[in-house]
Amino acid sequence: MNLAMDDFTLFGLPQRFALDRAAVDERWRTLQARMHPDHVANASAAEQQAATQWAVRINEARERLGNPVQRAFLLCELRGVPMDAQAGRGAVPLVFLARQMAWREALDEARDVQAVERLDAEVAAHERETLESLHVLLDERDDAVAAAQLAWVLSYVVRLREAIASRLEALEA
Repeated sequence: MNLAMDDFTLFGLPQRFALDRAAVDERWRTLQARMHPDHVANASAAEQQAATQWAVRINEARERLGNPVQRAFLLCELRGVPMDAQAGRGAVPLVFLARQMAWREALDEARDVQAVERLDAEVAAHERETLESLHVLLDERDDAVAAAQLAWVLSYVVRLREAIASRLEALEA
């Protein structure tokens, strides 16, 4: 195995957006069982360090493969589309940015749990649509350029859903 291989290759999984989380977790357990530093506790310092590097690499790969935003970013990059912050600045459509700002304002103005839950339902529906579109663009059409734009949109939606969840917790406390 090579530390530089992509996460999909490392886990022996196809380079697809639609992944079975159970398959990712099962492959992670298998890799960790094989490469965990505890297995080389009596080995040389170099072997222990290598095992630690592998354990970290495997955990990072599991995180990326299990996170839809990170997985979409990774697939776009593997297909030649840069996904760094500079590329993302102009990638998000202005129409979506306006919608996102309206959602943020609605969250700021929401005074009760029901209002926040209504907003969450609307944003969650948009998240589901975006995930499905990413699946189509990456797995069926192989259109990484269009997928990159949606991956950035998804990153905004996920952060907004986190803010909504925090607001719900505060209101319910």
